[in-house]
Amino acid sequence: MKGFHERNGSLKCSSKTCIDSTPTSGIGSAPGPSDSKFSKTSLWSNFFASAFSAFDTISESSTSSSSTSACEKKTSFSKTNGWTAAVKRVVSGGSMRRIHERVMGPSKIGMSSSTSDIWLLGLCYKISQDSSGDVDATNGLAAFKHDFSSRILMTYRKGFAAIGDTKITSDASWGCMLRSGQMLVAQALLFHRLGRSWRKPSRKPFDQAYIEILHQFGDSEASAFSIHNLVEAGKTYGLAAGSWVGPYAMCRSWESLARSKREENDLEHQVLPMAVYVVSGDEDGERGGAPVVCIEDASRHCFEFSRHQAHWTPILLLVPLVLGLDKVNPRYIPSLQATFTFPQCLGILGGKPGASTYIVGVQEENVFYLDPHDVQPVVNLSPDNLEADTSSYHCDTIRHIPLDSIDPSLAIGFFCRDKDDFDDFCSRASKLAEESNGAPLFTVAQTHSASKRIHHGNTMVDAGEVRADDSVDVNENSNEDDWQIL
Repeated sequence: MKGFHERNGSLKCSSKTCIDSTPTSGIGSAPGPSDSKFSKTSLWSNFFASAFSAFDTISESSTSSSSTSACEKKTSFSKTNGWTAAVKRVVSGGSMRRIHERVMGPSKIGMSSSTSDIWLLGLCYKISQDSSGDVDATNGLAAFKHDFSSRILMTYRKGFAAIGDTKITSDASWGCMLRSGQMLVAQALLFHRLGRSWRKPSRKPFDQAYIEILHQFGDSEASAFSIHNLVEAGKTYGLAAGSWVGPYAMCRSWESLARSKREENDLEHQVLPMAVYVVSGDEDGERGGAPVVCIEDASRHCFEFSRHQAHWTPILLLVPLVLGLDKVNPRYIPSLQATFTFPQCLGILGGKPGASTYIVGVQEENVFYLDPHDVQPVVNLSPDNLEADTSSYHCDTIRHIPLDSIDPSLAIGFFCRDKDDFDDFCSRASKLAEESNGAPLFTVAQTHSASKRIHHGNTMVDAGEVRADDSVDVNENSNEDDWQIL
C-alpha cells in the first residue's frame, strides 16, 4: 500500500496547522460489522457482566438467608466471596488488559520509527526520533506527546452507584463504546470552552472550566453526561447496562441525552452549549448510501437549540458509518486519514469488533488512540475543587494500531464553533468527497432535494436508487464496496 503522503499531498503540514516547536503551557463497543451482529468478543462481555450480577445476587441472598445453618452460611459466603474476588481481580487487574489484547490484538506502545508528520485532531506535528536531528522536529515530537496526554481519557470505572434498577456498579467489559463517546464529547467541550490550544497545566490550581467539564462526566446520576444518564437516554436505541452498543446507537443516544438536558436548563446555562446533529443517509439511512451533511438540517438544529433566538450556534456533528463487511474497505482509508487534517476534527469512535477505542490521530498507516479498557476506582469531582487529582483522566501511554485493522462500524465527530467554521468544514468535506474516487465517506448538500442526486466521479447517481448491495464504482471487488444500512 502506498504511503500516506504519496496518496494525498494535501495531508502534509501547512503553515496554519503545523506544530514544530515546544508547546505553550498554562493554557461500547461495536460487536461486529454491524450493530446487530454478535461477536465472539461479546461473549466475554456477557460472561463478565453476568458474573458480577450473579455473584452480587448470590452474595446478598446468602447473607440474608436465616434458614441455613451457621456452617452453611460460612461455607456459602466463603465460596461466593472467593469467586467474586477472583472475577473482580481479573477485571480490575492486569488480567483484564491481557483478555482485551487477546480480543483486539497486542497494541503497539510508544512511537514508531517513522518520521512522517502526525495529525492529531486537526493539528500537524513534524516528528524526528533522532535526538541529534532537527531541533524543530524534535520539539514537534514533544509537542505531540503533550497534546496527546492533554486529551481527556474516560475508562472503565468500578464502585459507582448502581445504574437504574440494576445492581451493576461497574462498566468493566461492556462500557467501552460509552466511554469512547464520552471522550469525544469531552474534547468538544474542551475545544468550545478552552480552545484547541489548551494543554493540561503542570501545576495547580487548574482551570475552572476544565474541572467543570470533568465533573459533568462523573459516574452518578447527578453528573449530566454520566454513564447512568447515557444508558437512560439510549433505551430507545437498545442501550442497557451490561450490554454492548454500536456506534450508530451511541450517536443517537447522545442526541437524545443532549435534547433532554437542553429542556432542563435555560439557554444561558446549557451543560452542552451546542446543537447535536447526527448525520445519516437518505431517509435516515434506510436506503443506504453515503450519509449527507444537509446544511438546511444543520441550520435547523442550531435554530431549535437556540430556542429560535439565533440562526447559528456551535454544533457537534456525529457521522456513524459502516465501511465494509468484516474490515474497512481499502478505498475509504485515504479519506479516513484525511479527516484528521480538518480543524474541526474530533476523532473516531472505533476499534476492533467488541472493543471500542477513541481514535485521535494518524501517522501514515497507523492511528493513535485512547483506550478505555483499564478499570479504575470511581471518581466524582466537585466542580469547585481546582486542586483535584485528575490524573485518572489522562494518559501518557501512546498506543497505535493499523488503520485498516479497525472495525468497519465506526463514527466520526466534528465540532464547528460558528457559521464560518461550519462553512469551512463543508468546503473541506466537499473537496474530500470529490477526491474520493467514487467512495465518499459522506457528502454535503444544501437541501434534502439537492441530496437526492449525489455526484460520484463523472457520474450523477440518484441517491434514492443507491442500494445496500450497490457499488458506486463497479469493479471486480465491488462486493467489498457495499454500504450497509445504518
